[in-house]
Amino acid sequence: MFASLAPFCTWLAATPVSHFIQLTGWIIPTLQTIHILAIAAVFSSAVLVDLRLWRLFERDLPVKAVAQRFLPLVWPVLLVLLATGALLIVGEPRRSLLNTTFYIKMVLLACAIAVTAGLQWSLAIDPQFWDRDASRRFAARCAATLTLLIWGCIIFAGRWIAYTEVG
Repeated sequence: MFASLAPFCTWLAATPVSHFIQLTGWIIPTLQTIHILAIAAVFSSAVLVDLRLWRLFERDLPVKAVAQRFLPLVWPVLLVLLATGALLIVGEPRRSLLNTTFYIKMVLLACAIAVTAGLQWSLAIDPQFWDRDASRRFAARCAATLTLLIWGCIIFAGRWIAYTEVG
């Protein structure tokens, strides 16, 4: 798989945009800072909703009210993550595109997006869905635990990309 991406990485690294990113000393640290802050915003939103699902936060509010407060932030911030991540890849294509850890992070991200979208969708269909009975509350706690594990693994994988062998 990586053999077919190596020529693309070489080409991408030789583009004017990649050279500009590589040679302008402040761009990569700035992009990384924005990327990390955006991850913190998404993770914080997920944690707050998950704490409500565990009934440890805002217990007097329905899940839908807490989700409406924190989950809409996720979608625009994901666009920021996409933009900064894409620019980081353009600046250092081999670091990500030839790294297995990067693909693990992307699969985990797809899972996190699916779980978040599923939660929002279920609350749009039935605002009381997760509070209706004990079995659904248990399922909500399991989903909350899974979400936090996924986001934790995304954060770990994102950092681990810098320490894993490329190619």
